[in-house]
Amino acid sequence: MALPVASVLRAEHQPYALICAAVAAAAWVAIRSARRRYARRELGESRGSLPVLHDWLILVGVLAVLRAAAELHHPPLLCLLVLLPAPALTLFCRKATYHHLMAERREAQVVTRVLVLGEPAAAWDVAEHLAGRTDHPYVVVGVVAVGEGEVRTGAPVAARLGLTAPGSPDGDTAVVLTAAAELRADLVLVAAGAHMAGPRLRRLSWGLHDAGTELALAPGLVECAVKRLETTSAAGMALLRVAPPVRSGVQQFLKNTMDRAGAALGLVVLSPLFLAIGAAVRLTSPGPVFYRQERVGQDRTPFVMWKFRTMFVDADARKAELAQSNEHDGLMFKMRRDPRVTRVGRLLRRTSLDELPQLINVLTGSMSLVGPRPPLPEEVACYDEVELRRLTVRPGMTGLWQISGRSDLSWDETIELDLHYVDNWSFTSDVDVMARTLRAVVDGRGAY
Repeated sequence: MALPVASVLRAEHQPYALICAAVAAAAWVAIRSARRRYARRELGESRGSLPVLHDWLILVGVLAVLRAAAELHHPPLLCLLVLLPAPALTLFCRKATYHHLMAERREAQVVTRVLVLGEPAAAWDVAEHLAGRTDHPYVVVGVVAVGEGEVRTGAPVAARLGLTAPGSPDGDTAVVLTAAAELRADLVLVAAGAHMAGPRLRRLSWGLHDAGTELALAPGLVECAVKRLETTSAAGMALLRVAPPVRSGVQQFLKNTMDRAGAALGLVVLSPLFLAIGAAVRLTSPGPVFYRQERVGQDRTPFVMWKFRTMFVDADARKAELAQSNEHDGLMFKMRRDPRVTRVGRLLRRTSLDELPQLINVLTGSMSLVGPRPPLPEEVACYDEVELRRLTVRPGMTGLWQISGRSDLSWDETIELDLHYVDNWSFTSDVDVMARTLRAVVDGRGAY
């Protein structure tokens, strides 16, 4: 923060350059500290840009007040210019720290050792969910089971508690603390269950906190964004309010506006590229330039999706004979070396240029710029009630699936990403996905 402020102000021969640089740097650190950006559980844990933008807007406001109070006369636009490097440099440092943490955690370093406490089935669910991903600091080192029953986890069962509270108030606490000490656990994570709640859970929390051991509760919600959760209380009972997904209002209006305006602008600006791709498709293989296919959109409404043709004209007829070569574990058909794809088609798929005609679908309202991928009717016919939920929003040209590995993802991972988008959508999340799409396209991972 200090270096660009001092350098630019001195180059422009403005007074108090070094003092302004020191004040700006101190204000930036103070704001970030007050908003707990340097806390251990926050540092490096997210690559999101919105928290940095919020902090920067606060900084601009604070420094504007200080400038007026000190009766300084530095040009306002120059002041804004010298503050611009701060969020960019901070985002770069956050991203570098995030990747460093992910690399360390793949080697089981920089982790929080977790002791899971709960009934066997609930403890198993929590442990399996945490073990399935590496984008978090929690590693399960043991389980304290409540009641009898098999706990099917790779972590050892350190102890067992009875289904009812023991006669001594310290009975549960002593067992859990002993297990936590033996396994060097940093956190006791209680899985939701009828036999570990109410007064029993309250007494356990007293004992753990008095011993300096951290306690967390897993209510059983999966893929629910923190921004949708609100803590409240009623009659002395702690409540966790879950806000419904955003389906209307200002954010939906902004999404619709961005979709239509972005699609119209894209069709105009990319028209020369459309002509070049069309000529390449037409000249290298017989058949039409565009490929139109029926897909299923929001609320199971069928529509015709447009793409540049990347396969030979008899591709659909040959799909059945290649069914045994499907490399995807779910309902989608994917082959890395699909013989039906043309040479130009491989390039178009690798760069995702074959998807550009879907701007027509976005302009007409059957698709969005961001959303789940539109499925085929035969895929939807095999959906269960969980998979059908991905059809409650408009499908998109890009989404979490595209920026997370595309065809390299399993079917369960694909559905999990789509449901996360459906339940936790916001306008800013769409902007973030579009910003990350460019990197995914350049990388090309999973595009075939």
